[in-house]
Amino acid sequence: MNPKDGAREELTRWRERLVALSHRIHANPELAFEEERAARWTAEALSEAGFAVDSGICDLPTAFVARTGSGPLHIAICAEYDCLPAIGHACGHNVIAAMAVGAAIAAAKVADDVGLRLSVIGTPAEEVCDAGGKILLLERGAFAGVHASMMVHPGPVDVVEPRIIAATMFDVHYTGKEAHASAFPERGINAADALTVAQTAIGLLRQHVRPTDRMHGIVTKGGDAANVVPAHTSARYMVRAETLAELEEIRAKVFRCFEAGALATGAKLAIVGGSKPYAEMLHDRAMAAVYRRNAEALGRVVPDLGPFADRFAASTDMGNVSLVLPSIHPMIGINSLPAVNHQPEFAAHCATGAADQAVFDGSLATAWTAIDLATDRAFRDRLTRPRSALPRR
Repeated sequence: MNPKDGAREELTRWRERLVALSHRIHANPELAFEEERAARWTAEALSEAGFAVDSGICDLPTAFVARTGSGPLHIAICAEYDCLPAIGHACGHNVIAAMAVGAAIAAAKVADDVGLRLSVIGTPAEEVCDAGGKILLLERGAFAGVHASMMVHPGPVDVVEPRIIAATMFDVHYTGKEAHASAFPERGINAADALTVAQTAIGLLRQHVRPTDRMHGIVTKGGDAANVVPAHTSARYMVRAETLAELEEIRAKVFRCFEAGALATGAKLAIVGGSKPYAEMLHDRAMAAVYRRNAEALGRVVPDLGPFADRFAASTDMGNVSLVLPSIHPMIGINSLPAVNHQPEFAAHCATGAADQAVFDGSLATAWTAIDLATDRAFRDRLTRPRSALPRR
């Protein structure tokens, strides 16, 4: 049997179980580093399929690796399964987890025949945007020996090379001094004023940054009582830029805005986190072209997004993986428009018939891509060469 036909046949056998896994994770959303059930259910499905599973790898309780095959080309498929606060799986990580399982099971059917070694790496905490699971797993050796990595992410429409930019997230804390807000306001140091000054400065800074830079955040504590000068305020902010190098520039400017709030009010400033930012994504364009051919062979349509493609900008720790080894991160459409990622309406779309079809199509397109990479000698030779000799694009 043709290897791709064999992969499709195996995936078809698993189709209902994969959809059930996607829906089960969707119905039980878990935040970053707390994905105990999702990680366990994803790993159990792979174990049932004959993969050797190690859970709690790299001192991360909700990370795992599942392995099979003994070929010369080692491909890692990344599974994500954390959710967003308050709005659940509004980025569709339930679909990602099911696709990772499906792709690996389909490719495993023919792995030894085509020369593949497969690892599914369960990567927690993608949504934290600072020291995400993949960054920690990279640092701790989970990707050692891997030649290429892949994952597929749901979105409104199919996009083969989505624009993924660098990002960092951090917490800001101001400490002032309480006082009676009416009787003795002069005896207080207003931490809320410090945050207001900082946010005003960031608003003014927007005129003087690159169009590709992004700054956005929320106030996580504004005070305790209207008649008490706030002594403690905090915020969580994200800063993004096209590359890690540009991110460092804009982050320094944003930090000065927060310093201005402290200087103006006399409050003390502490900035926590942001030490392990997310990198820009370097899509391996040759691998992406193979994925596109396979997705289109399944009837997927990759539209020309025009100016919208330039506006689209997201971030993921898969970017950090792509700086180390050839990687792809295509989006697969779930027919959600006008709903888009990070909206409650998008979360609802991630457990529909269109999302279930995406689980099957994304799994098979990824499996077929792995088969093509293993059976094409030029691809295999390029990917298995020592990393220093490997062209990045």
